[in-house]
Amino acid sequence: MKHSTASRPSHLPSGFTLLEIVIVLGIIAILMGGGIYGMKKIADKTKKPAAESRITSLVSALGVYKLNMKRYPTTQEGLQALVRGKYLDSMPKDPWDRDYIYRFPGKADKSRPEIISLGEDGQEGTEDDINSQDL
Repeated sequence: MKHSTASRPSHLPSGFTLLEIVIVLGIIAILMGGGIYGMKKIADKTKKPAAESRITSLVSALGVYKLNMKRYPTTQEGLQALVRGKYLDSMPKDPWDRDYIYRFPGKADKSRPEIISLGEDGQEGTEDDINSQDL
């Protein structure tokens, strides 16, 4: 019995060319870049709610501090008083990796403390600021 071997005609390529591989990798890179860009936009949209949530938690910790100490920390003592008093484990940062601003008495409501995240632009007094007295 004769074994026949399937042979290809010599004019057909036996694999992918380098150009075809580069084109496919380029398409994959473009798709992944678009996906990463989309994920970054989603992550940016979650920063403001995260800051608001953290400020709400800090206001709650300040409430417990006031119950125990019969007063809020002064502006000079700042949020560090919550760490020293073991109301917080460490000083929190806002989602843009900056310290929160703390004031007591607050500007709008003098009877309550004010906690501010400067938002994305890092400038106080701009539209993207997040203030505990506005929440």
